[in-house]
Amino acid sequence: MRAVIQRVSSASVSIEGKVKGEIGQGLMVLLGVGENDDHECIQWLSQKVVNMRIFSDEEGKMNRSLVDVGGGMLVVSQFTLHASTKKGNRPSFVRAGKPDLAIPLYEDFVGECEKLLGKKVETGEFGADMQCALVNDGPVTIIVDTKDRQ
Repeated sequence: MRAVIQRVSSASVSIEGKVKGEIGQGLMVLLGVGENDDHECIQWLSQKVVNMRIFSDEEGKMNRSLVDVGGGMLVVSQFTLHASTKKGNRPSFVRAGKPDLAIPLYEDFVGECEKLLGKKVETGEFGADMQCALVNDGPVTIIVDTKDRQ
């Protein structure tokens, strides 16, 4: 799994002009499920995202997690995170998980984050044409790949 984690002061995702998910302060997570991902990836990544200390403390240092600040989370599926641009100018997405694998893993990731946070995680809609809006706070943007565990 690949995740682009953005610390936001607000974020939303809309489908056909209607807001599907929306948060204030928190994290917007763009999540790409790969062809070889499994539930072990979900366990590792959900713990990493929810507990990542990227929110400022009283001294302005990044010492607080999403749990610590009580922020929201918006997770949007994005298979394009597994794009290969090795050959030519048209990206290949053959390493992205097919829907029969990716949808359950995406949903399980959201469910695991909800358990860890103790509240609802906002989402987009898998496979839909979505429009994302956000105010990146900082800006803070972190890329995490379960394959590399970094």
